Amino acid sequence: MKFSERWLREWVDPPVSTETLAEQLTMAGLEVDSVRPAAPGFEGIVVGEILSAGPHPDAERLQVCQVAAGADPVQVVCGAPNARAGLRVPFAVVDARLPDGTRIRRARLRGVESFGMLCSARELGLSEEAAGLLELPPDAPPGADLRDYLGLNDQVLEVDLTPNRGDCLGIAGIAREVGVLNRCAVRAPEWTPVRAGIEDRFPVVVDAPADCPRYLGRVIRGMDPAARTPVWMCERLRRSGLRSLGLLVDVTNYVLLEYGQPMHAFDLAQLQGEIRVRRARAGEALTLLDGRDVELDDATLVIADRGRVLALAGIMGGEGSGVGAATRDLFLECAYFTPQAIGGRARRYGLHTDASHRFERGVDPRLQSQAMERATGLLVEIGGGSAGPVVEVCSETHLPARVPVVLRRDRIRRVLGVGLPDPEVEEILTRLGMEVAPQPAGWRVTPPSHRFDLAREVDLIEELARIHGYDRLPSTRTSGDLALAPAPEGRVDLTRMRQLLVDRGYQETITYSFVDPVLQRRLDPEHPPVALANPLSADLSVMRTSLWPALLKVLIYNQNRQQGRVRIFESGLRFIQQTTDIKQERAISGLVSGGAALPEQWGSKSQAVDFYDVKGDLEALLGLTGRGGHFIFKPTPHPALHPGQSVQIECAGVAVGWFGALHPELLGELGLADRVFLFELDLAQIEPARIPVFQELSRFPAIRRDLAVVVDEAVSAAAVRECIVRHAPASLQDLIVFDVYRGQGVEPSRKSIAVGLIFQESSRTLTDQDIDAIIAGVVVGLEQQLGATLRG
Repeated sequence: MKFSERWLREWVDPPVSTETLAEQLTMAGLEVDSVRPAAPGFEGIVVGEILSAGPHPDAERLQVCQVAAGADPVQVVCGAPNARAGLRVPFAVVDARLPDGTRIRRARLRGVESFGMLCSARELGLSEEAAGLLELPPDAPPGADLRDYLGLNDQVLEVDLTPNRGDCLGIAGIAREVGVLNRCAVRAPEWTPVRAGIEDRFPVVVDAPADCPRYLGRVIRGMDPAARTPVWMCERLRRSGLRSLGLLVDVTNYVLLEYGQPMHAFDLAQLQGEIRVRRARAGEALTLLDGRDVELDDATLVIADRGRVLALAGIMGGEGSGVGAATRDLFLECAYFTPQAIGGRARRYGLHTDASHRFERGVDPRLQSQAMERATGLLVEIGGGSAGPVVEVCSETHLPARVPVVLRRDRIRRVLGVGLPDPEVEEILTRLGMEVAPQPAGWRVTPPSHRFDLAREVDLIEELARIHGYDRLPSTRTSGDLALAPAPEGRVDLTRMRQLLVDRGYQETITYSFVDPVLQRRLDPEHPPVALANPLSADLSVMRTSLWPALLKVLIYNQNRQQGRVRIFESGLRFIQQTTDIKQERAISGLVSGGAALPEQWGSKSQAVDFYDVKGDLEALLGLTGRGGHFIFKPTPHPALHPGQSVQIECAGVAVGWFGALHPELLGELGLADRVFLFELDLAQIEPARIPVFQELSRFPAIRRDLAVVVDEAVSAAAVRECIVRHAPASLQDLIVFDVYRGQGVEPSRKSIAVGLIFQESSRTLTDQDIDAIIAGVVVGLEQQLGATLRG
């Protein structure tokens, strides 16, 4: 929330500097994100009155103006379309300095001398809009310093509020906090309720009292459509991040910022019969004030009349009933909507408004009458007109009740580590607006209506710590018994897997568990994802069935920032829809894209990363289990992977994951420039590890025999290896694939694979006859199973 320090100090004015005030709020839990000047630095800008404006003799779009600024009129050449006689605007005199550092000099424009410059709001750094000159009120005194006239020697504080502190989404709430922290009295603006000048009433019916326990409405007739928002109000709105949209809207926005109570004004001429607060009906639609059309569902609370829906309750009004420049009669509404009724509804329609932001966090249920009178008084005072009596519909049984909370002295000491004196506890709670009744073991405390976040004993203790000062609480060292966590040898800890990938150049990411449904469907069409009932946005609306969609989003984000070499991984849950429930599976996934296999260096030639580089990383990861040789990379098609570079990883006939290159079609759809390699492993399948067992080293020599077999091109080295292991005895200690050959002497559709076989026995020395018999059996097995022949 942004607010003007000068506005705040009209409510409460402690004898502290701006920096101290910001520090106090931050230490009290209302973190101040920034403190900025209300306007950038400029000099020599005064209020000027345009006495006359005539066409430039040699330029179609320029005008020659006579401008008075408290002394003799001067001539100024101006190109603004709204420059006209009688207008009062900011005037930069000769030698004035603009916010960008420009000095205004006497100039000659198309042959006509100009002594100064008439300024727009953008040129003064007060707005991003530059449609014309900044128009000041007709009573602005010519020659007055603009900074003094607009009160620009002010600071704007931006506070980042936690969701539980919705009571501070208004100047009144911030002022209460500042008053408590500095023991200062809070002075609310003085105003008196507006007496009904007419008897006009507009009927109100609340069909959903549980969602809207209190609703107030009031008819105001005879407003002056030409009435302008006072400059002081426009400035306060601007410094709070809102632009002026006309008196009727500005007043409701002003009360929103002042008290934290959203309000809305309907054009009375557009209403039919009565106001009805109800749930939407199936098939109803509404065109919002921003021009967007939304189709409503029956979970949405709406404001309607007899003929149509007028507004999304607590979120945004409709275009057809909104006030405009010609509105003279209006119906002003002010309501309390429960957080449960509004929470998530705005996001469902892709909206986030100031009203929904407050109602979702909670508004004081006793504030509506005060806000109604304040807004009515401002409207009648500035825009004229007569107000009718306030129509109120209230369901006391549905209003939130303030339940007393028992606060114990011993509990304060236990939580804070220090006891606070009884008088200080009572003083802090009383200053916070709570009713405090002493009891033998502590106090019985009733929170005020605006503090709906105080419901437990620890909430009250937090308030004591905030106001007493976190920095004044003593520091104590905790002590406890240390216990070594078990580390079973039969499982590979996830931390070891993560560290191995980091050691091999990967970086760990942490992403949302909800992803884009379109990308999810493209990557994993076999598993329909679980849809969220209340998504953050349309592209985060389903639970992931794979970690790949999020990793690809991270890749796209980095690629858009010129990161050419990306190595990332993530471990987390994937959510698979079952017949009656959702199965949560732990997985670890990785992505490699772009750049060389190794970081740029002088010791080796640069070589683009390929399928086998990433396969090596996977083999190292699986090797942590001590069962590396049991994992088989089996070529298998996958809808998201390249048809020729897609493998399913199996262990003992059970699928444990996928690995391959991203499909070329997906590369094009996602706008990815380089090849992308992906892998994903089921942690439940790869965590079991082989427990190391001591085996005596053989004292007898090892014998190596090399074989070169010719097989079909489709036969993999892994298949050859598996066949040899199946037909060789236990004396086979190691198997090394050291060459693959294609070319002269080998048929075009076949290839030669050379392997080294190492044999050793623990009880005797193997003879040539032993080895020859083993090799003969292996060759026969290769011929029968794979159609292999010995290379001549």
